[in-house]
Amino acid sequence: MEFKAFIEITRPHNCALAGVVGVLGSIVAVGHLPDALTTALVFLVVTLGCAGGNTINDYFDYEIDKINRPDRPLPRGAMGRRTAIYYSLLLFAVGLVFAYMINVYAFLLALVAYAAMFLYAWKLKPLPFVGNLVVASLTGATPLYGAVSVEHLGLAGYLAVCAFLVNVAREVIKDIEDIEGDLAKGARTLPIVWGKRNAAYLGAAFAVLTVVASFLPITAGVGLGYYAMVPVDLIILYAAYLILRSQEREAAHSSQKLLKVSIFLAVMAFLVAALV
Repeated sequence: MEFKAFIEITRPHNCALAGVVGVLGSIVAVGHLPDALTTALVFLVVTLGCAGGNTINDYFDYEIDKINRPDRPLPRGAMGRRTAIYYSLLLFAVGLVFAYMINVYAFLLALVAYAAMFLYAWKLKPLPFVGNLVVASLTGATPLYGAVSVEHLGLAGYLAVCAFLVNVAREVIKDIEDIEGDLAKGARTLPIVWGKRNAAYLGAAFAVLTVVASFLPITAGVGLGYYAMVPVDLIILYAAYLILRSQEREAAHSSQKLLKVSIFLAVMAFLVAALV
């Protein structure tokens, strides 16, 4: 067993990014940084939840990762599967303790989100489109969690809608990238059931819907602050173009990575809009 596997299996960069998005969600909601304790707790709850979710996902994806991600800790033997499931439950438990310290609504939302992560990894991931919707909902809930923690919605509601839509697009396109391993396990993801081309059309459609939804803050009187979202919209549209042009693994990888980057950039754009 490798000690670094306990860090690696959580995908710490992704988790830290999710934690930052949670904090930025609270800033977008109230227009300023919350107190230090609330900020730290929001970051920890989101980060630990993401870490637990990634770990439990690797536990259930062991056979698939032997094909798609053989360098990850479990398939290469750096951590035992039983250790991984206990580790994920510990991460969830600590996250819930921190969530309880914020307020009851933050605790309940964290509880629902953590349960959804476990259920997704256990049963829902192989189901066509259902798993995609669950992951997208969890991502959309990240900035919303920051808003719940400060008990104010603000622009975080619009951000949650955009995050949900762009993540539906990314999850569908990621399934196109991972189709080889999913086929080997017998999973019934959207590209397998519908075909890669049809899945690409759906992913691109949700990308376009994200761009349309990004105009919603204008109805809240954001004004010039909206223009920070324009470069993000262009990135999202380019990602849609890439997957429509080709459904090969390399194109799908580039497209879903661009959409992943656009999530964080969108949060920053909404932050600028909220502060301006």
